[in-house]
Amino acid sequence: MTPRLRIVFAGTPEFAVPPLEALHAAGHDLVAAYTQPDRPAGRGQALTASPVKRRALEFGLAIEQPATLRTPDALERLRAFGADLMVVVAYGLILPQAVLDVPRLGCWNIHASLLPRWRGAAPIQRAILAGDVVTGITIMQMEAGLDTGPVLLMRETLIGSRELAGELHDRLSRMGAEAIVAAIGAWQAGRITPVPQPVEGATYAAKLSKAEARIDWSQPAVAIDRQVRAFNPWPVAETAWNGRQLRIWQCEPEPSGAGAAPGTVLESSSDRIVVATGDGALRLLQLQQAGRRAMSAAEFLNANTLAGARLG
Repeated sequence: MTPRLRIVFAGTPEFAVPPLEALHAAGHDLVAAYTQPDRPAGRGQALTASPVKRRALEFGLAIEQPATLRTPDALERLRAFGADLMVVVAYGLILPQAVLDVPRLGCWNIHASLLPRWRGAAPIQRAILAGDVVTGITIMQMEAGLDTGPVLLMRETLIGSRELAGELHDRLSRMGAEAIVAAIGAWQAGRITPVPQPVEGATYAAKLSKAEARIDWSQPAVAIDRQVRAFNPWPVAETAWNGRQLRIWQCEPEPSGAGAAPGTVLESSSDRIVVATGDGALRLLQLQQAGRRAMSAAEFLNANTLAGARLG
């Protein structure tokens, strides 16, 4: 019988919950969960536990929430768990070399891209923005560099032509859960050899900012469509209409729009809102005015008119 590993898990957002659940279901000895400190959230700004903390408490795990891992105390607390392996998924803290050296097998990271493409904080959104057709999950042996460590296992998947970042996020989270369990099993069976990442093809997935959400209607329709899909559910692509914010949650490119100034509403009737871009046009499917709920184009047009309007 393959021995169970003593595993310390480190993760914070919803993306990390399925891998935590998968390791628990696989019977490994989860000895602690490291996660970000509780943060103010919601209208009342009450301190709120991370998704990983909430699930880890249900499993009865020890919870560690250090503000930094660079103190002697944090290092000693980690050593005390006697872990064979630390599994890291979107944790949010940089692991110094001293921490990487603590577990017997080191620290393994679940990363939502096919490394070395899209190292960094926002690989899912950057892949959609760039028009990538394929992405996936990489299980990587962590080292001091940013997502530069040797690859232990990769799983590929196609990006759907209409797939939103939130949908791809959920798919890759489930893939990561399956991949980390498979990687541990393959390592225990002696079937894994770490492979150094190639130098060629490395790209950086910078953290998203709200400033990127503003739509430039002079861009081609296909580029704006990617922006809308990449920024759903955050920060949500937006434009201006009558001096007010108008968020675009979903859209699709259309071939029309030649000759009209970018941002011009070409059609505004029934359930069709079509806007000219720098190349082609965009049909808006789901919109949201500031302070209102998101609604379909048909619902929006029941209460508003966009005929002849210029967005942006």
